Amino acid sequence: MYKVEVVGLGAGDMDQLPLGIYKKLISASNPIFMRTMDHPVVHGLQQEGVRLESFDTIYESEDQFTSVYERIVDIILHKANEQNVIYAVPGHPMLAEKTVQLLLEQQKVPVNIIGGKSYLDDLYTALKIDPIDGLQFLDATSFDRSQINYQNHLIFCQVYDQFTASEVKLTLLEDLPADYPITIVEAAGSKTQEVITLPLEELDRIVEISNLTSVYIPPVPDHLLHHSFQQLRHVIRLLRGPDGCPWDRKQTHESLREYAIEEVYELIDAIDHQDDEGIVEELGDVLLQVMLHSQIGEDGGYFNIDDVVRSITDKMIHRHPHVFRDTNVQSVEEVISNWEQLKKQEKGDKRTSILDGVAKHLPSLARSYQLQKKAAKVGFNWDDENDIWEKLNEEVQEFNEMVEAANKLEMEKEFGDVLFVLANLSRYYKINPEVALNRTNEKFISRFSFIEQQLAIQNSSVQDATLEEMDELWNQAKEKGE
Repeated sequence: MYKVEVVGLGAGDMDQLPLGIYKKLISASNPIFMRTMDHPVVHGLQQEGVRLESFDTIYESEDQFTSVYERIVDIILHKANEQNVIYAVPGHPMLAEKTVQLLLEQQKVPVNIIGGKSYLDDLYTALKIDPIDGLQFLDATSFDRSQINYQNHLIFCQVYDQFTASEVKLTLLEDLPADYPITIVEAAGSKTQEVITLPLEELDRIVEISNLTSVYIPPVPDHLLHHSFQQLRHVIRLLRGPDGCPWDRKQTHESLREYAIEEVYELIDAIDHQDDEGIVEELGDVLLQVMLHSQIGEDGGYFNIDDVVRSITDKMIHRHPHVFRDTNVQSVEEVISNWEQLKKQEKGDKRTSILDGVAKHLPSLARSYQLQKKAAKVGFNWDDENDIWEKLNEEVQEFNEMVEAANKLEMEKEFGDVLFVLANLSRYYKINPEVALNRTNEKFISRFSFIEQQLAIQNSSVQDATLEEMDELWNQAKEKGE
């Protein structure tokens, strides 16, 4: 059976080629297949009479690197049906060589890896860094921003051209300032090695970029990573630590309850005012509550933020089988139905009533809305809106009867029934009663503030004005759209 031998050509010229590999190359009876002829040893090998065949034309005919690599492997495997094949790649075969990985994944033809010198040693030397401090090595043609760890030494290889350099730059600019210093290393370890340090924004503007170009980003200081989740976690841990803030250290889940409620309402207020900056700030305050509770859990040895994130990630994946699995849905209603069924499966036998799960600390109107929403899912609901209006009239009549009887306790109960029916009516019309009432509150504040402002212009005040005067100003505010 024929085989494929993969040879690494190193990063430099003929002088850096290992003796064993040199002998194998110059004694080969068949042509050696080169992934690319763009390498410093090519001229020397040709002078020695070595026959070389490259795949450079495939790069020119394909738009995607993935297609290039697949075609190269197909050709090599086809040739290996007829003869032993020597396939030469730049550097070391096991470093940033997708074609080699594809060859190793197939089972039809044996593949032997015959070393070669990695250019990483020369790269560390050129940059004067020790990888033991933490190193991340990424393929510039295939990476995601979420992979990047800026606290390590960061090196991008395969920065082939200006376009690839531009993609790297644009991604880094999402996290780093334009003037952050980076280093370009060209042809590391060779006689033509060049090392240039320049601002990040200049990365794709340098003239010399080739398949021997690497980009180095030194570890980023903490003050430039305040937007990262890990930095937030670090800050919260310090605040709760022995040398942290006395206030933060003394907090418990119970003591923070009021702040959680307060921050959510402040977020809702920012949303209602369509205040983007306010939304950003208030979302941060809500996130702070999540982080503090998680750190309290970690300090007590019960749970940490990883458990919180894992819980919601698992839940979202489980409850969206139409996205993460092969479930088909045709409407939003089907999505909601599936969600409820999956939610029920998750809770198991923990909930004994269909009404379980509605938070006791919700505002009463919102809680009423949620309770009736749950009951409606099992058919406990009016089908006709007219029936709800009749029920409202009935409850108003019962309330009036208690008013006439001057029964304070029963008045309170009957008025609660009126509000309960109103909450159900809002659900029928798909209106959130909390949102609706909050809009009216804001409208009242705006119109009453207008009255105060207009009276102040007249050197008067709400304490001095008559009801008729205030009512007239109220109607003016209404006409102005206040």
